[in-house]
Amino acid sequence: MNNHLKEKIKRDLNVSLKERRKEEILVLRGLLSALHNEQIKIGKDKELTEQNILDVLAREAKKRKDAIILYEKGGRPEKAENEKQELEIIEKYLPTQLGEIELLNIIKETIIKTGAQSMAEIGKIMGAVMSQVKGRADGNKIKILVEKELKELET
Repeated sequence: MNNHLKEKIKRDLNVSLKERRKEEILVLRGLLSALHNEQIKIGKDKELTEQNILDVLAREAKKRKDAIILYEKGGRPEKAENEKQELEIIEKYLPTQLGEIELLNIIKETIIKTGAQSMAEIGKIMGAVMSQVKGRADGNKIKILVEKELKELET
């Protein structure tokens, strides 16, 4: 199986090298390094799937989002801006994120399908929703929306 996403990152890195876009070069090299580390983790005899690659990219994007929050809280706007630029580069390779309305619809459907009625069942709902959205929504955002919906059911 050919990893189209990984190949696209490699091609984009070559273009960035030719055009001397330093920031993009650093980010793309970092992504390829993270993918290489993932390959080592799963074993040389197995090939990275597109889902493995998306998981790595999502992790890298989350690192940037977390860093942005920390830098903004720490009064370091220039560092936060740098992380935002890196995040923009990474997001080019991730699937389009679901809007809140689409996400809420998926959550409500999942609650109905599973018959969940209380906060005690949040794990079941989170697992089902996360498997459906696969990298197209932030886990923290999903958790907040699921909690809100389950709390409404309890009242």
